[in-house]
Amino acid sequence: MTDTKLADQADFIRRRITELRLQRNMSEYELSLALGHCQGYIQSIVSGRTLPSMTAFFEICNYFDIEPWEFFFPSIKNPTMVHELISSFQKFPDQDQQFWLLTLKRILAYYEGNKSLSEMMHTDFLTK
Repeated sequence: MTDTKLADQADFIRRRITELRLQRNMSEYELSLALGHCQGYIQSIVSGRTLPSMTAFFEICNYFDIEPWEFFFPSIKNPTMVHELISSFQKFPDQDQQFWLLTLKRILAYYEGNKSLSEMMHTDFLTK
């Protein structure tokens, strides 16, 4: 792995911690203390002086109520809601999961066609 790629990954981790912290309207100081570290801990990460250990990374994910894999998907604007959705989805038997996945795909197809959910519900959408 190149030094540039490693630097990019480190920058991503720093930006993502900042993004999650700001979503909670917390200061670096507050997050440091909430994680049980010294007051400058998060500042030392986002400034580039250090990176979190694996243990600290898991603590950060736990604090923000996200799974470690969710940390690496910043396009997920509400990871807590996505986590709840996945957890709920997994409770269905396979056949029902297939039904809901098909339903979701049909809803997305309507959205991609710039139709609103209310327009979709006035069609024979659910009977196709």
